[in-house]
Formats: sequence, C-alpha cells, structure tokens
Amino acid sequence: MNMKQATTIDEVILFLDEIIEAAKLEQSPIGLFPTLYRIVTLKIKSGIVNGSFQNCERMEKLDVIFANRYLKAYYEYRAKGKPSECWKFAFQKTETYWPIVLQHLLLGINAHINLDLGIASAQVSTPQDITDLKSDFEQINTILSDLVGSVEKGLIKIWPTLTYILKLSGKIDNFFIDFSMKTARDGAWKYANEFVLLPENQREASIQERDIKISEIAKLVSNPGYLVSGVFKFIRLFERGSVAQKIIDLSKIE
Repeated sequence: MNMKQATTIDEVILFLDEIIEAAKLEQSPIGLFPTLYRIVTLKIKSGIVNGSFQNCERMEKLDVIFANRYLKAYYEYRAKGKPSECWKFAFQKTETYWPIVLQHLLLGINAHINLDLGIASAQVSTPQDITDLKSDFEQINTILSDLVGSVEKGLIKIWPTLTYILKLSGKIDNFFIDFSMKTARDGAWKYANEFVLLPENQREASIQERDIKISEIAKLVSNPGYLVSGVFKFIRLFERGSVAQKIIDLSKIE
C-alpha cells in the first residue's frame, strides 16, 4: 500500500477524503475519526486563508506535519506494519462491534493530540522560539472547542435519544469535553515544550515512552468504568444507520 504523505494542507484534505471514501465502501468505523479531522482541517485552512493565525506559513507547516503522523500510522496499519501503539489500539477497535461513535472519535483524538500534536509542534519550533507558537496553538484549541456542540448534534443524528442520555448523565458529556477539549491539549503543549529540548538521539526513546502512556489512556477510553461502559453498550445497540451513514451524518456537522 502506498504510504502517502502530504506536502500541503490541500493534500491533507485530499488524502483524508480518500480514507473516508474507502471506509464508507468497506463499512468501516476507521473512517469516523478522519471525518472529524477533515472538519478541523478545513477550519484551520480557512483560518490560514483569512490570516487568523499569527504565523500562517508556520501553521500550514504544522498542520501538514501533524496530519502526516496520522497518515503514516493509518497506512502502516493497513499494510500490517507497526504504527505507534496508541494508534494501533485505536485502529484495532474499529474492527470490533462494541465501541460507539464517541469512543472511536476519542481514541483517535487521544492518539493524535496526546502523542502527535506535541511532536509536530516541537518539529516546527526551536527551544528559543517555541513560545511564539503558543498563540496559534491556542487558536487551534478555540477551533476544537467550538466543535463540541456540533459533534454532540452529529451524534444525536446517529442515535436520536442520545440527547436524553446527555441530560441524564453529565458524566458522558463531561467525559468528552474534559478529555478531548482540555486535558489532551494541555498535555500536548507540555510535551511539545519538553520534546523540543531533547537532542535528536533521545527523541525516539521519548516518543516510545509517551506512546506507552497514551496507550494506557486509550484503554480507559475503551473501558471507562462499569456505569459509563454500560450506558455506551446500550447506546451501541440502538445506534441508527450503517457505518457509512454514520460517517455521512458526522460529516455534516459545522
């Protein structure tokens, strides 16, 4: 399988489209995360075009490096290679029945933000100028935060009565917001500032060590405790539509 790597943000979007379309044909949940990721990428592209970032050239470079880590993991997994453990775990779960759409999204977010974002941020920076990136990094945070309500609306299309579950169990709602919209991003920035200081010959060992930690978080996302897991299983039994339809519904969020 061709290991595609993007050189521009438009190529990132093109390659995500290819992965999404293949997943729809295969009825594979592996297409759920890139559907959300595509929406984020389009918003970042719009910000670059409109000059919303402090350094738009650097932001596109960051976006491409960041996306290429996901693309590399995806193609390695499809070729039966060895992606990072947290990505391997996320991809393997797309081949099982029980994870709900929310869990598939969180597993992708966990790997991509907790592992990949810090590395990519460090790779477009130096120890001397990484603080200059913080403003644009926070702008990405704003884009992600704005998606929270839209994602919930998309999930409600897939399972209409989810709105009542969200009202009855704040735990599920907070589980999504606290994990993906705050904890992961804060950890990514902290790791970026640690990683940028490392000499080249120590970076791979650092990535492997962090990968192990992020894989443990993935296990918690997959099995978040008796109560929440029980509710998730109930949701899974009544999720509406084929996998392809779920991907289509998710793609319509704004």
